[in-house]
Amino acid sequence: MTKNLSIKSLRKAASGMTLALLAACTTAVSAAPIVMYRDAGCGCCLKWADHAEKGMDRTITVKDEANMRARKTALGVPPMLASCHTAVIDGYVIEGHVPAADIKRLLETRPAGVKGLAVAGMPIGSPGMEYQNQTQAYQVIAFGTEAPRVFASYN
Repeated sequence: MTKNLSIKSLRKAASGMTLALLAACTTAVSAAPIVMYRDAGCGCCLKWADHAEKGMDRTITVKDEANMRARKTALGVPPMLASCHTAVIDGYVIEGHVPAADIKRLLETRPAGVKGLAVAGMPIGSPGMEYQNQTQAYQVIAFGTEAPRVFASYN
């Protein structure tokens, strides 16, 4: 009976340690940094990075990229959705001035067929493109294995 009790105790301890390790791994994944590629001369990219860091409570690693077109092509950004900077987070591609709230929703819902989100161009009033309280309407587009579709709209 003592053997059974110690085996049960060991199994319980092993189960507890497994759960603790899984929780630690989950926390590590959710805190994964964002890597942002940008042209070294672009200042709005750094403003977007500040917005995303604060809005997502994650660190952003900024990498200056000499050939942004090649980087975007390698990451699968559709040319019609291109902007000034491209970020990668948890396997998703974030193109341009996508609000942090939309990135959070993407990471929470993980919709099938979506490889990333994009805000094409540099619309005034989008995160990092704030200017004298002016705004342009813009859309956040989900892209991936299916046709691009609207993920969020801003007026």
